[in-house]
Formats: sequence, structure tokens, C-alpha cells
Amino acid sequence: MDNSKELIAAISQVAQEKGIDKEIIFEAIEASLVSACKRQYGQQANLKVVIDRELGRYTVFAQKVVSEEIEDPILHISLEEARKINAQFELEDTVDIIVVPKDFGRIAAQTAKQVVVQKIREAERERLYNEFITKEHDVVTAIVQRRDRRNVIVSLGRLDATLPASEQMPRERYEFGDRIKVYVMEVKQSSKGPMVQVSRNHPDLLRRLFEQEVPEIFDGVVEIKSVSREAGSRSKIAVHTIHPHVDPIGACVGQSGQRVNIISGELRGEKLDIIMFNPDPAKFIAASLSPSKVVTVATSKYEQEARVIVPDHQLSLAIGKEGQNARLAARLTGWRIDIKSEMQARGTDFLIFDEPEFVPEPEEETPEAAAPAEAAEYYDDEYYDDDEYYDDEYYDDDEYYDDDEYYDEYYPEAEEATPTEATPAAK
Repeated sequence: MDNSKELIAAISQVAQEKGIDKEIIFEAIEASLVSACKRQYGQQANLKVVIDRELGRYTVFAQKVVSEEIEDPILHISLEEARKINAQFELEDTVDIIVVPKDFGRIAAQTAKQVVVQKIREAERERLYNEFITKEHDVVTAIVQRRDRRNVIVSLGRLDATLPASEQMPRERYEFGDRIKVYVMEVKQSSKGPMVQVSRNHPDLLRRLFEQEVPEIFDGVVEIKSVSREAGSRSKIAVHTIHPHVDPIGACVGQSGQRVNIISGELRGEKLDIIMFNPDPAKFIAASLSPSKVVTVATSKYEQEARVIVPDHQLSLAIGKEGQNARLAARLTGWRIDIKSEMQARGTDFLIFDEPEFVPEPEEETPEAAAPAEAAEYYDDEYYDDDEYYDDEYYDDDEYYDDDEYYDEYYPEAEEATPTEATPAAK
């Protein structure tokens, strides 16, 4: 090439603009020149192009194998001819013979250009994939771009991501230019480049937001044991620390509630209950039913079930609107929770469990399989369907719960939690 300096300068500029290693571009140009040369020498020719990385000059080699019988002169060379080039060549060696191709012409130049563009695109896709695969299962800031039917397309910078309808928060509006925090669920490579799927209702979004906002959690001083979330409505998070001089709940709440308010605001006012984790299941279950007070808790480890007695005037508070508080507590703790008031439990054997004399060890159970499969059945009970539990003044003053259409639209099966939902991902 005559304009060798211009070639080197152009490669440096493209590498800087696209963020691609210059070596990748050199290799792409070499491959394009090979394709162009084969237009002249034939597709069966074994060609190699080498570009000087400093001077920009290129050399074209025809690679031939030293053979006794010359079956194809394009691919083979005799031992005698090879030794004229270098006396040390032996049979089966590969000889690089410099060739001087004629002017590539318009078609050859177009072929070279297409290969270079394709290589650059592939390099960009690979670079973007490597960049975003490190953000998988993490929280990033996105800017709303447009709607694609029920999905929302958001920008993550140099790449767009999809926020499916199933991963959107109920009642949340997405307007062009809105900045939102999203949880990166999946990053996968495709023929069109990296495809990223994000979420606004994933429980780990709440976990990651606390990690970002609370230094004690990020540093490992405070640990998040489990998260139970109903996006856009209410969530519970259990925290723990082994440091005696650290208050995990106070660290998460922050001064005057600053930290928890920032997270709640990011989730459009979602109500957050921060619970102190306790290795004692009874104490943990009692705390998980906050803000309700608990009188007594009886547990059955064999059945993974807890029976709770609360004050008469706090029964509806413990159960929650549409059973939400009890449902979130069950998911947070991994226990089935049956709740009764002191009046309902008086004179009954409600707190008595018939424990078996011998409990066989489970056979190769996973942590998920070890959770009681019948946990969801509890929420199908008519116990939570009685409207008198929701007539308490606690809810009358709270406009948040007055909109019954909200629950009918977004939580039509809220009382039919699945075994997976009833079991938090806590360790």
C-alpha cells in the first residue's frame, strides 16, 4: 500500500473511537486481503497476508507444501524448487513464497471493506458482551427510551435492554427520559449482539439497592439473610451482624431514615420492613410479623410450621390486607405461619403439636426440596377471607390499602403462594 502512514493513522483512529484493540483491526485487514487475493489466485490457494504493524506495508505469501509428487502446483512445490529458496527445506515442510498480486479492482476492494466492517462489528459485540456479563445479577441505572408493545426498552449506555411486562412494577409508569434502577437478570450473546433482560420487581433488586446505599452491608459488617417482596406494595428484609457494637437495623434505616427513604423512593414508595434475623425460629417469626405485636409462638420443626397468638386488637394487623403481612413473613422465614387472636386460641390446643417419636433423615434433599411443599396450602384457607379482619381502624386511615382494585388487578392470586414463593432464598 502506498499510503502506509495513512493506514496506520486510520487504524489508530478506529481503534480509539470503537474501543477495540488495534491488533484485532490488523488481523481483520489481513483476513480481508486474503479474501481479495483469492479472487485472483483461486479459492483453493493457501494464502497469507502479513502487515507491518509500524510501517503499514503488507506482504502476500503463497504457502506451499514440499512434496515428491506435485498434484496441485498451487498447493505443492517440489523439493528441488524449495531448496532453491532455502537449502534446509525437507519434505512436508511449508514454504512461504512471496507473490505480488495485481490490482485488486473494485470487487476485491469491496470484499476487503466488507470483511473489515464485519470484523469490527464482531469485536464490538464481543467487547460489549464482556462488559455487560460482569453486570449480570447486579443493579445498574437505565434511561427509559420507548415502549415495545407491553415491554419497555431502556438504555444502559452503549446498549439497550428489555424490561418485560412480567418484570415491571405494578402501577409504575415509564416515561421517556426517566432514570430508573434495574436489576440485570440475564445477559446472552446473539447474532445481533448482546441481549440484556432487566427487572424492576426482582427481590434481588432490593438486596442490591441496600448493598449500594448501606456501606455496612457492602463491607460485609451487616448481612442480608433473606428478602421477601411484593413489588410496588410492601417488602420485608431480614438483617444480621456478628459485631456486638453494630445495630444492623439502624445501619439500614440511616440517620432520620435517610437510607431507607432513598431506597423506598427509588421503588416508588414501596414500604420496607427491616427485621432483625434471629437463629431461634420462634423469635425470628415473631419479629417477621412486624408491625404487629406477638404474644406467643409455638413451632414444629418436623412440619416446619409455626402457630402464633397475637393480641385481639392486632389480629388484622398481623394478617395484613389480603393476608399480605402473613404471606411476606412466611416467605421471609420459610415457615408456614398460622395466626390466631388470644380470644380465638383461648380454651383450645392451638399451640400443641403432635411431634413424631422418630424423624427419618431426608434422602438427598436440596435446600429447596427441604422446604415444606404444602406451605402454599395455608393461604388457600378461608381464614384470610373474612372481611372482619380488615375493618380495623389501622387500615381506615391508610389510603395505601383503600384501593381494592389494585389488589384485584395485580395480585389476583396473591393468596395462592407457590412453595417456592413461601420459601425465601435465605441461607
